[in-house]
Amino acid sequence: MIQCESRKRGRPSVFDPEQALEAAMCTFWQHGYIGASVDLISRETAMPRATLYQRFGGKEGLFLAVLDHYAATRIKPLLARLGPEGTLQADLTRFFDAVVTLATEDDRARGCLVSCVLADAAGTHPGFRQELAKRFSLLERRIETRLRHAATIGEHVSGAPDVQALLIASVARGLMVRARSGTTAQELSRVGRAAAELGVG
Repeated sequence: MIQCESRKRGRPSVFDPEQALEAAMCTFWQHGYIGASVDLISRETAMPRATLYQRFGGKEGLFLAVLDHYAATRIKPLLARLGPEGTLQADLTRFFDAVVTLATEDDRARGCLVSCVLADAAGTHPGFRQELAKRFSLLERRIETRLRHAATIGEHVSGAPDVQALLIASVARGLMVRARSGTTAQELSRVGRAAAELGVG
């Protein structure tokens, strides 16, 4: 996993969109949507303001592109832990372990870009509220699919798959927010593993 690092001084000779999105992601992650000014983003991404507006239409468009980048580089590998590869409990444990790792591995970018940064920005932005609901739903549907698969092959699922998926996703998001507050990976892992057990209890 790439960690957020302070950008080296000097602009690159060739603009790299992926590097710019990674740097912008880290900037939003660290400073929040409101706190990440266009000037700060331009400095941290080595992207001139004119390029930012030309490519993304402004800060809002860049943030939406960053969310897609985050989904592809952070969330997709995390969801892959759901398998199915092993038992439901084993896959849920791997999923929660990955949640904790993502949320705590970099002190400069703790938590989750969606559960922390987008959720905060959604409070005053109707478009971001819709984006938040969409991304929450994607996670819940993926978990529900895994639960239904488990039920199909005879594994015990605690409760209705759609309700249980919402519960598991809510615990995962709660762990992300707790990580943002400084809760240690060890403490979060204990909760995650307990949640994995409850999912099949």
